[in-house]
Amino acid sequence: MLHKRRLSLALGLALALPVTFSGVAHADTPAGYPADYAKVIEGAKKEGKVVIYSTTDSKAAEALIKDFSALYPAVKVEYNDMNSTEAYNRFISEAAAGGATADVMWSASMDLQVKLAAEGYALPYKSPEAAAVPAWANWKDTAYGTTFEPAAIVYNKRLVAESEVPTSHAEFTRLLASKQDKFKNKVTTYDIEKSGVGFSLMTYDLKYNPQFWDFAKAMGGVAARVQSSTGTMLERISSGENLIGYNILGPYALVRAKKDPSIGVAFTKDYNLVLSRVIFINKAGKNTNAAKLWVDYILSKRGQTIIANDAQLFAIRSDVSGATTSAELTKQLGAALKPMPVSTELLEYLDQKKRLDFLKQWKEATKK
Repeated sequence: MLHKRRLSLALGLALALPVTFSGVAHADTPAGYPADYAKVIEGAKKEGKVVIYSTTDSKAAEALIKDFSALYPAVKVEYNDMNSTEAYNRFISEAAAGGATADVMWSASMDLQVKLAAEGYALPYKSPEAAAVPAWANWKDTAYGTTFEPAAIVYNKRLVAESEVPTSHAEFTRLLASKQDKFKNKVTTYDIEKSGVGFSLMTYDLKYNPQFWDFAKAMGGVAARVQSSTGTMLERISSGENLIGYNILGPYALVRAKKDPSIGVAFTKDYNLVLSRVIFINKAGKNTNAAKLWVDYILSKRGQTIIANDAQLFAIRSDVSGATTSAELTKQLGAALKPMPVSTELLEYLDQKKRLDFLKQWKEATKK
């Protein structure tokens, strides 16, 4: 994840925005929603706020908060931006104490989100937008995937030739094994002991890559450097301290590449993992109606268009157009895209023994 600043944004007033979606300043019952949805809106107005714990950076979420506040000016958004481990620990400790906590949890740590939902913290809620969400991104109408974020290979365009950039996992392994001198201490990836996202991605690599342990040995052969922060990895690749990075979150890398000519971003054609930020409503939350409004907005075509074109996190809905959408990525990579499903399958490596066994085997394989 990018380095987090703990922020609380409270935006309760309608803000001046370009009118891009409709001619009205804010919505009554959205088109196509059930007639009794007006009760949810009225309930949210009475509650007056929604409290969100999120791993999505405040800067990326700003346009969403402004637009939501334009639609529902009576509902103040208290947006708390933190890393995934902090969000999880804070939520469970506050829930155990019975005090105030989040109404909505929205995190890129898919496994921790599904764990909370499976343990009964999440409110079952069939969003009016549920039909537009892919089946793999909907766990029991309770936890929903909201983005379609490809893992990427990121490289320094000045120091890595285009012909060297891997287009498959086998090519990546061969590159490291055949050019150890060039890439020694120059490869980076997530620290899978500290980064929940990095750990999840690597365990899914194990599922899809039949030569996974050869890849791990190749990473060890070049003494790969690990980080818990996407921002740190991108900085070091840009400067040339590192030459190439593996399993880096594509949206952040692509945003950086737009303004940094040193950064190149590539996807793999054998398979390319896709992560989705998972959202759910706290069953014991104090502002349940406002939480429903936020979840429905994030899943709506309007919210997804902002996720794609402002937050640049890749919309999950197939009916949203633009460069940072699942539709555009599917045109490029097709069946190679392998979304990590919002399901209890994610919990396999949260089992303490399986987790420790995997980490031990990884450490052995990647020994310098």
